[in-house]
Amino acid sequence: MALTEQAAPATESAARLQRLRYLVDNEWRESKTGTYMPVMNPSTGEQIAEAPCCTQDEVDSAVDAAARAFPAWAATPLPQRIQLMFRFKQLLDEHLDELSILLSTEMGKVLAEARGDVLKAIEVVECACSTHYLMQGDTTMNISRGYDTTTYREPLGVFAGIAPYNFPAMIPMGWMLPFCITTGNTFVLKAASMVPQTSMRMMELLIEAGLPKGVANLVTCSRVEADSLLVNPAVRGITFVGSTAVGKHIYQTAAGAGKRVQALTEAKNHALILEDAVLERSVAGIINSTYGCAGQRCMALPVVCVQDSIADEVVEMLATMAAKLKLGPAYLPDSQLGPVITAKHREFVASGIQRGVDEGGTLVLDGRGASVDGYDGGFWMGPSIIDHVGPDNWAGTYEIFGPVTSIKRVADFEEGITVMNANPFANGSCIYTSSGYHAREFASRSHAGMVGINVGIPVPFSTFPFTGHKESFFGDLHAMGKDGVAFFTETKAVTATWFTDEHRHQKVGTWDGMSTRS
Repeated sequence: MALTEQAAPATESAARLQRLRYLVDNEWRESKTGTYMPVMNPSTGEQIAEAPCCTQDEVDSAVDAAARAFPAWAATPLPQRIQLMFRFKQLLDEHLDELSILLSTEMGKVLAEARGDVLKAIEVVECACSTHYLMQGDTTMNISRGYDTTTYREPLGVFAGIAPYNFPAMIPMGWMLPFCITTGNTFVLKAASMVPQTSMRMMELLIEAGLPKGVANLVTCSRVEADSLLVNPAVRGITFVGSTAVGKHIYQTAAGAGKRVQALTEAKNHALILEDAVLERSVAGIINSTYGCAGQRCMALPVVCVQDSIADEVVEMLATMAAKLKLGPAYLPDSQLGPVITAKHREFVASGIQRGVDEGGTLVLDGRGASVDGYDGGFWMGPSIIDHVGPDNWAGTYEIFGPVTSIKRVADFEEGITVMNANPFANGSCIYTSSGYHAREFASRSHAGMVGINVGIPVPFSTFPFTGHKESFFGDLHAMGKDGVAFFTETKAVTATWFTDEHRHQKVGTWDGMSTRS
């Protein structure tokens, strides 16, 4: 691949190590940095590549390239920008298997999840192909006698995207890039240094699809250089996905510098299971939601509120189903639960489990110490379940970001919705019930921005926005859908009238004809 070159081989392992480059003006450039960040295979614990910690000058060069490209790209007819997305979508389809294996290898998602990650990115690219409908303005004739007003949506300029590690395809190359560049902006992606290769390969395909120079650029760097994007005068907006602490910092800093900000942050999604739920199907949905991506997603279901009358039965079913999950290398087709991203993160997850027990929880299933034969170096963490998690228990309140389920027992619907809404995060929530009344009440009263009725992962199709609330989002306009197009554009209102000879000596009022009352 053009994005890599082989490092000077000193050993057999080093000979396989890929030194990655950064992308500016459609050129993959070797960094002048002296610092490279490891890219690991979480299933083996081996390093497979190294990503440059780009220098400040290199990050600035990416912004400069995007700024130079903006005027011509913004002036490119919208249908031509959309045609680029059509060609990109076709290439992504053709390379789906390749991208899935690459993503699975560097991130640790099992193949089915990695494929879903890429498919969700393709879904947004497909939605971006209909951007001409979402960019249409409004027109009213005779808003005042002889005066007409028309609105247009116009691109703003350079946007920077700061991506997390957990969805290397869907977030940077789905939520961020397609609507950004299709609406006429240019883009600088700060890819996650732990998993940059998937985005890099997709960028190669975008170039193959006909991307003009400078329209999309990619760097990997430290937080110091990333912070410069928040205050660079050439950057008009920031789109970010990551932790709440960093999201708040980005929102405060970039908004204070006059930029648009879209910061999608942490979550602690809750499910509520009522006694009238279809239990086996409900528990199967929770297993999928909780342990998919090894729990490393903001739409996981790490907390289950269970009605007391069925709690023992539900916990037993959860433990039985979770214990049957096949732990294995992410890229093997029969693996059902892959590793977590790093050894350090495995330690964090383990400490979260211990804290949940120390603060009063009962450990029903312990995934710590899990191993896979032949893959001793992998960052394995088996499924864990903590029962009787109280309202002040850290494990039931904050993000562990691993394959861990916390059980909160509740008396009824009212206690359940109260417990759920007490959480500071509000990305998603769901209820499992056969009651239409409780389902409707839940949808109305849940604080979460995305609500599921018997749906464990209520992420909407990409024509709808990803609507986190409370401590799960900072900004005004969400990712994707109409919100996404609005975030990447600004509205211009044009009011016009035309003069004839009879207007030559017409008296001009205070509002120049724009007020219909005097």
